[in-house]
Amino acid sequence: MSTELPASPQDADLVLVQRTVAGDQRAYGLLVLKYQRRIQRLIGRMVRDVDLVEDISQETFVRAYRALHQFRGDAQFYTWLYRIAVNTAKKFLLELKHDPTVSESFLASEDDDETSWRKNEQTTNEGPESILAAKEIAAVVNAAMDDLPAELKQAVTLREIEGLSYEEIATVMDCPVGTVRSRIFRAREAISHKVKPLLDKQTGKRW
Repeated sequence: MSTELPASPQDADLVLVQRTVAGDQRAYGLLVLKYQRRIQRLIGRMVRDVDLVEDISQETFVRAYRALHQFRGDAQFYTWLYRIAVNTAKKFLLELKHDPTVSESFLASEDDDETSWRKNEQTTNEGPESILAAKEIAAVVNAAMDDLPAELKQAVTLREIEGLSYEEIATVMDCPVGTVRSRIFRAREAISHKVKPLLDKQTGKRW
């Protein structure tokens, strides 16, 4: 009897799902291990409160576990899981609006994450002015991301940070592919509009 998993990652995930539903808890542990970092990264971009990322991530995997019997393999498992993560984060965000203490923590986390979007690290041979300018640009990008409507922010995060295809994002966000393309275009335009004045200011400066 062969115990090898199918070559396709999608089929491999489906096998682990089936094993979990059949009572093999270790199989679900493998799924959590495989996708935990990606889910935390996604939630971190949506919530921006480091104190809540772990809680929302755990809640996501608990909800996924409870709904696992509903997964049929029609879509990629991580696409299905991301959709649960998005909905879970939305729920927490709604609760944040009614919790001023958490909201203050949310604002306090801004300074710790100014270079996180798209990881624009600088090489060691760049001068302090260049590094400072890059940090300013990254901070503006982060602020522009936070100002986006939720749907635009989620779409551009899934595309630019997580690398999902338009079709996968459409599944996660439960909308047509055309809507996804429109949201990502609008998000990029909004971010570029905020960044352009800063780039223009740097034009001609010697580094």
